Amino acid sequence: MLLKIIGVFFVGLAALGAVLPILPTTPFLLVSAGCFAKSSPRLHKKLLSNKTFGPMIFHWQDSRSIPLRAKIISLITMVLSVAWSCYMLESNYLRLIVVVLVACPFVFVLRLPLSKQANVKPEEQ
Repeated sequence: MLLKIIGVFFVGLAALGAVLPILPTTPFLLVSAGCFAKSSPRLHKKLLSNKTFGPMIFHWQDSRSIPLRAKIISLITMVLSVAWSCYMLESNYLRLIVVVLVACPFVFVLRLPLSKQANVKPEEQ
């Protein structure tokens, strides 16, 4: 029951991350998928069958890779968020903090391998 609650909580955070530039979406979905895989096969299947996020989760679970489109969108979103933050902040110290905080996740996503099965959907496996 606790894993289901945690999974639903992280799906909520992922939904917020889809609209808020500083909050990530994919890591929260991966946590929720892991929780649902152990606690609720029905919710896990529902998450994997989601048109938008299902293929990304599937590729990550299957091969620890992400589709090229997801990688490009993620990296561009990070760059735009940092650029906007640096434009809005008046302090160079705060600008540096923003750049440093986003640098590690940027490098992590940049180094992720691309899915070799980009056109295969979870239902077809």
